[in-house]
Amino acid sequence: MRILIAEDDQVLADGLLRSLRGAGYAVDQVGTGTEADAALASHEFDLVILDLGLPRLHGLEVLRKLRARGSAMPVLILTAADSIEQRVKGLDLGADDYMAKPFSLQELEARVRALTRRGLGTASSVIKHGPLTFDATGRVAYINDQMVELSAREISLLEVLLQRAGRLVSKDQLVARLCEWGEEVSNNAIEVYIHRLRKKIEQGPIRIATVRGLGYCLEKIAA
Repeated sequence: MRILIAEDDQVLADGLLRSLRGAGYAVDQVGTGTEADAALASHEFDLVILDLGLPRLHGLEVLRKLRARGSAMPVLILTAADSIEQRVKGLDLGADDYMAKPFSLQELEARVRALTRRGLGTASSVIKHGPLTFDATGRVAYINDQMVELSAREISLLEVLLQRAGRLVSKDQLVARLCEWGEEVSNNAIEVYIHRLRKKIEQGPIRIATVRGLGYCLEKIAA
Protein backbone atom coordinates (compact mmCIF):
# COMPACT_ATOMS: atom_id res chain seq x y z
CA MET A 1 0.00 0.00 0.00
CA ARG A 2 1.29 3.44 -0.94
CA ILE A 3 0.11 6.60 0.81
CA LEU A 4 0.65 10.29 0.08
CA ILE A 5 0.73 12.73 3.01
CA ALA A 6 0.05 16.35 2.02
CA GLU A 7 0.90 18.30 5.19
CA ASP A 8 2.96 21.49 5.62
CA ASP A 9 3.54 21.08 9.38
CA GLN A 10 6.79 19.11 9.18
CA VAL A 11 6.70 17.98 12.81
CA LEU A 12 3.25 16.47 12.30
CA ALA A 13 4.25 15.08 8.90
CA ASP A 14 7.31 13.38 10.39
CA GLY A 15 5.15 11.77 13.07
CA LEU A 16 2.73 10.47 10.43
CA LEU A 17 5.60 9.17 8.30
CA ARG A 18 7.11 7.25 11.21
CA SER A 19 3.76 5.84 12.30
CA LEU A 20 2.60 4.69 8.86
CA ARG A 21 5.98 3.38 7.74
CA GLY A 22 6.15 1.45 11.00
CA ALA A 23 2.79 -0.08 10.06
CA GLY A 24 4.29 -1.33 6.79
CA TYR A 25 3.06 1.30 4.31
CA ALA A 26 5.16 2.99 1.63
CA VAL A 27 4.66 6.70 2.34
CA ASP A 28 5.58 9.89 0.46
CA GLN A 29 5.09 13.45 1.71
CA VAL A 30 4.64 16.90 0.17
CA GLY A 31 4.26 20.24 1.90
CA THR A 32 2.27 22.41 -0.54
CA GLY A 33 -0.99 22.13 -2.42
CA THR A 34 0.71 22.50 -5.79
CA GLU A 35 3.09 19.64 -4.97
CA ALA A 36 0.16 17.52 -3.80
CA ASP A 37 -1.78 18.18 -7.01
CA ALA A 38 1.26 17.35 -9.17
CA ALA A 39 1.97 14.14 -7.22
CA LEU A 40 -1.64 12.95 -7.42
CA ALA A 41 -1.77 13.69 -11.14
CA SER A 42 1.41 11.79 -11.97
CA HIS A 43 1.61 8.92 -9.43
CA GLU A 44 -0.70 6.17 -8.27
CA PHE A 45 -1.50 6.00 -4.54
CA ASP A 46 -3.88 3.89 -2.47
CA LEU A 47 -4.78 6.79 -0.17
CA VAL A 48 -4.05 10.50 0.31
CA ILE A 49 -4.01 12.16 3.75
CA LEU A 50 -4.79 15.75 2.86
CA ASP A 51 -4.38 18.82 5.06
CA LEU A 52 -6.80 21.59 4.09
CA GLY A 53 -4.56 24.50 5.09
CA LEU A 54 -1.83 23.88 2.53
CA PRO A 55 0.15 26.81 1.09
CA ARG A 56 0.01 27.69 -2.65
CA LEU A 57 -3.14 25.65 -3.27
CA HIS A 58 -5.87 25.01 -0.71
CA GLY A 59 -6.54 21.40 0.20
CA LEU A 60 -10.15 21.63 -0.99
CA GLU A 61 -8.92 22.73 -4.42
CA VAL A 62 -6.49 19.78 -4.49
CA LEU A 63 -9.45 17.51 -3.70
CA ARG A 64 -11.66 19.15 -6.34
CA LYS A 65 -9.01 18.68 -9.03
CA LEU A 66 -8.41 15.07 -7.98
CA ARG A 67 -12.10 14.20 -8.36
CA ALA A 68 -12.32 16.19 -11.62
CA ARG A 69 -9.70 13.82 -13.06
CA GLY A 70 -12.07 10.95 -12.29
CA SER A 71 -9.98 9.50 -9.46
CA ALA A 72 -11.80 7.44 -6.83
CA MET A 73 -8.73 7.35 -4.56
CA PRO A 74 -9.74 7.42 -0.87
CA VAL A 75 -9.12 10.83 0.75
CA LEU A 76 -8.71 11.45 4.47
CA ILE A 77 -8.88 15.15 5.29
CA LEU A 78 -6.92 16.69 8.17
CA THR A 79 -7.66 20.20 9.34
CA ALA A 80 -7.41 22.47 12.34
CA ALA A 81 -10.67 24.13 11.26
CA ASP A 82 -13.18 21.74 12.78
CA SER A 83 -16.29 23.54 11.58
CA ILE A 84 -19.48 22.03 10.20
CA GLU A 85 -19.10 24.17 7.07
CA GLN A 86 -15.59 22.83 6.38
CA ARG A 87 -16.71 19.25 6.95
CA VAL A 88 -19.69 19.58 4.64
CA LYS A 89 -17.65 21.26 1.91
CA GLY A 90 -14.93 18.60 2.04
CA LEU A 91 -17.39 15.71 2.03
CA ASP A 92 -19.41 17.27 -0.79
CA LEU A 93 -16.24 17.57 -2.87
CA GLY A 94 -15.59 13.86 -2.45
CA ALA A 95 -13.61 13.33 0.76
CA ASP A 96 -14.09 9.91 2.36
CA ASP A 97 -13.25 10.76 5.97
CA TYR A 98 -12.38 13.71 8.15
CA MET A 99 -10.15 14.21 11.22
CA ALA A 100 -9.70 17.42 13.19
CA LYS A 101 -6.32 18.29 14.71
CA PRO A 102 -5.11 17.31 17.22
CA PHE A 103 -5.84 13.61 16.78
CA SER A 104 -4.66 10.22 17.98
CA LEU A 105 -2.18 8.41 15.73
CA GLN A 106 -3.81 5.13 16.76
CA GLU A 107 -7.19 6.37 15.54
CA LEU A 108 -5.66 7.71 12.33
CA GLU A 109 -4.07 4.32 11.60
CA ALA A 110 -7.44 2.64 12.15
CA ARG A 111 -9.12 5.06 9.74
CA VAL A 112 -6.36 4.48 7.19
CA ARG A 113 -6.99 0.73 7.39
CA ALA A 114 -10.73 1.27 6.97
CA LEU A 115 -10.28 3.57 3.97
CA THR A 116 -7.81 1.30 2.19
CA ARG A 117 -10.24 -1.61 2.68
CA ARG A 118 -13.01 0.53 1.22
CA GLY A 119 -10.75 1.39 -1.72
CA LEU A 120 -10.41 -2.34 -2.40
CA GLY A 121 -14.18 -2.81 -2.22
CA THR A 122 -14.12 -4.93 0.94
CA ALA A 123 -15.31 -4.34 4.50
CA SER A 124 -12.99 -6.97 5.95
CA SER A 125 -9.31 -6.59 6.85
CA VAL A 126 -8.77 -10.27 6.00
CA ILE A 127 -8.08 -11.35 2.41
CA LYS A 128 -8.40 -15.05 1.56
CA HIS A 129 -7.03 -16.83 -1.49
CA GLY A 130 -7.41 -20.60 -1.21
CA PRO A 131 -5.39 -21.76 1.82
CA LEU A 132 -3.65 -18.37 1.95
CA THR A 133 -4.98 -15.74 4.38
CA PHE A 134 -3.66 -12.21 4.81
CA ASP A 135 -4.61 -10.04 7.79
CA ALA A 136 -4.12 -6.43 6.65
CA THR A 137 -4.53 -5.09 10.19
CA GLY A 138 -1.89 -7.29 11.79
CA ARG A 139 0.21 -7.43 8.58
CA VAL A 140 0.43 -11.21 8.95
CA ALA A 141 0.00 -14.04 6.42
CA TYR A 142 -1.10 -17.64 7.05
CA ILE A 143 -1.06 -20.83 5.00
CA ASN A 144 -3.61 -23.35 6.30
CA ASP A 145 -3.79 -21.33 9.54
CA GLN A 146 -0.02 -21.54 10.05
CA MET A 147 1.73 -18.17 10.20
CA VAL A 148 4.28 -17.55 7.43
CA GLU A 149 7.43 -15.61 8.36
CA LEU A 150 7.70 -12.76 5.86
CA SER A 151 9.83 -9.62 5.71
CA ALA A 152 8.13 -6.20 5.52
CA ARG A 153 8.86 -5.99 1.78
CA GLU A 154 7.53 -9.52 1.20
CA ILE A 155 4.34 -8.64 3.11
CA SER A 156 3.83 -5.56 0.94
CA LEU A 157 4.47 -7.55 -2.22
CA LEU A 158 2.01 -10.25 -1.19
CA GLU A 159 -0.61 -7.61 -0.39
CA VAL A 160 -0.35 -6.11 -3.88
CA LEU A 161 -0.61 -9.53 -5.54
CA LEU A 162 -3.60 -10.50 -3.38
CA GLN A 163 -5.41 -7.28 -4.22
CA ARG A 164 -5.09 -8.23 -7.88
CA ALA A 165 -5.34 -12.01 -7.54
CA GLY A 166 -5.97 -13.64 -10.90
CA ARG A 167 -4.80 -10.52 -12.76
CA LEU A 168 -1.44 -9.62 -14.21
CA VAL A 169 0.72 -7.19 -12.24
CA SER A 170 3.69 -5.72 -14.09
CA LYS A 171 7.10 -5.06 -12.54
CA ASP A 172 6.57 -1.34 -13.03
CA GLN A 173 3.28 -1.54 -11.12
CA LEU A 174 4.99 -3.39 -8.29
CA VAL A 175 7.74 -0.78 -8.09
CA ALA A 176 5.12 2.01 -8.05
CA ARG A 177 3.18 0.33 -5.23
CA LEU A 178 6.13 -0.76 -3.08
CA CYS A 179 8.62 2.07 -3.35
CA GLU A 180 8.76 5.61 -2.03
CA TRP A 181 10.28 8.52 -3.93
CA GLY A 182 14.06 8.32 -4.04
CA GLU A 183 14.06 4.62 -3.21
CA GLU A 184 16.04 2.71 -5.83
CA VAL A 185 14.48 -0.68 -6.57
CA SER A 186 15.36 -2.34 -9.85
CA ASN A 187 13.38 -4.90 -11.81
CA ASN A 188 16.02 -7.44 -10.80
CA ALA A 189 15.30 -6.68 -7.13
CA ILE A 190 11.59 -7.33 -7.77
CA GLU A 191 12.53 -10.73 -9.22
CA VAL A 192 14.50 -11.51 -6.05
CA TYR A 193 11.52 -10.56 -3.84
CA ILE A 194 9.20 -12.69 -5.97
CA HIS A 195 11.59 -15.65 -5.72
CA ARG A 196 11.75 -15.38 -1.91
CA LEU A 197 7.98 -15.04 -1.62
CA ARG A 198 7.42 -18.07 -3.85
CA LYS A 199 9.54 -20.25 -1.58
CA LYS A 200 7.37 -19.31 1.39
CA ILE A 201 3.82 -19.37 0.03
CA GLU A 202 3.74 -21.73 -2.95
CA GLN A 203 2.06 -24.63 -1.18
CA GLY A 204 -0.86 -26.69 -2.45
CA PRO A 205 -2.80 -24.82 -5.14
CA ILE A 206 -1.16 -21.41 -4.61
CA ARG A 207 1.43 -20.16 -7.08
CA ILE A 208 2.86 -16.92 -8.47
CA ALA A 209 2.88 -17.33 -12.23
CA THR A 210 5.39 -15.43 -14.37
CA VAL A 211 4.23 -14.03 -17.69
CA ARG A 212 7.57 -13.48 -19.38
CA GLY A 213 8.27 -9.86 -20.14
CA LEU A 214 4.92 -8.75 -18.69
CA GLY A 215 4.76 -9.48 -14.97
CA TYR A 216 3.27 -11.79 -12.35
CA CYS A 217 -0.08 -13.24 -11.37
CA LEU A 218 -1.17 -14.86 -8.10
CA GLU A 219 -3.15 -17.97 -9.05
CA LYS A 220 -4.94 -20.96 -7.59
CA ILE A 221 -4.21 -24.14 -9.53
CA ALA A 222 -7.32 -26.20 -10.18
CA ALA A 223 -7.28 -29.64 -8.56
